[in-house]
Amino acid sequence: MIDKLEHRLIRFKELENLISDPSIMKDNNRYRQLTQEHAALSDIVSAYNAFLKLKNELKDAHELAEGETDPEMRAMAKEELKGLEEAISEQEQEMKLLLIPKDPLDTKNIIMEIRAGTGGDEAALFAADLYRMYAKYAENQGWRVEIMDANEIDLGGFKEIVFLISGRNVYENLRYESGVHRVQRVPTTESGGRVHTSAASVAVLPEAEEADIEIREIDLRIDTFRSQGAGGQHVNTTDSAVRITHIPTGVVVSCQDEKSQIKNRAKAMKVLRSRLLEAEEERKRKERADSRKSQVGSGDRSERIRTYNFPQNRLTDHRINLTLYKLDSVINGDLDELIEGLKLSAREELLKSQGL
Repeated sequence: MIDKLEHRLIRFKELENLISDPSIMKDNNRYRQLTQEHAALSDIVSAYNAFLKLKNELKDAHELAEGETDPEMRAMAKEELKGLEEAISEQEQEMKLLLIPKDPLDTKNIIMEIRAGTGGDEAALFAADLYRMYAKYAENQGWRVEIMDANEIDLGGFKEIVFLISGRNVYENLRYESGVHRVQRVPTTESGGRVHTSAASVAVLPEAEEADIEIREIDLRIDTFRSQGAGGQHVNTTDSAVRITHIPTGVVVSCQDEKSQIKNRAKAMKVLRSRLLEAEEERKRKERADSRKSQVGSGDRSERIRTYNFPQNRLTDHRINLTLYKLDSVINGDLDELIEGLKLSAREELLKSQGL
């Protein structure tokens, strides 16, 4: 680890010299790249300098303790040594975390897709519960939620709902929600009081900008149709709904939530770009998975990741063996403990993979 830190310190000093060079400052693109790299290294260099300072203080404290003859002063010196050793240990842990490469997707907004799975109407009702859970969590974080498309049933559930969550570091916090979510409860449609098991799948896609994915108009087939919805909702008398097919990949996206065909097309294109970006990221993940398997899961939406047991007020995340007996709070958007557990597990796996 020290070798890695030394290399970053050397590079940081090189960058300081470069960005103060008048010839570099004239090249806007080069200057911007260097200043961004300098900013990215500043936190870890600061942490390393603090670590070196603590090590020097520890060395001085050792020398004082060894040369001290007064018993009381020697005891005070030993106490100081203990405090410095603990501070150094904490600083080492902080530096390890800072050495983990930043995922450039972490700062992105997300498009989340929730689809009802096995369980009929009960699965659709559970899909609606999941949507409300994420919407409340987003509200707690100060994020914005915008529905892109929804296929609602008469009982108020969703066969499918697609929505955008925008804000600070959304993908970093919700990236591990992809997978199959299973629910165990007595459905409202069940008269006998029996517990049923249903499921819904969640997909988390980093929102793609036009610069992230190039889509050629020639590769698209665009169809329009009349909007439909449960109980007459979203129904329009014009062909405002849009279906876009990306011919090279076969990815199909439809949107009918807006009354305007132009707005539906813009939303559908946003979802299409994000699905294509996620497909590319999945390809890269599979390449990396040849050498290691992440403990928190691959992000595969077919993987069963969590069980929501309503009779016992219990939630279990199977990837990190975390069980919480506060499902009532979680389903109302209190996801902090769960998300922090998943992020911590992911960081530990990354540290292991890099030998830190």
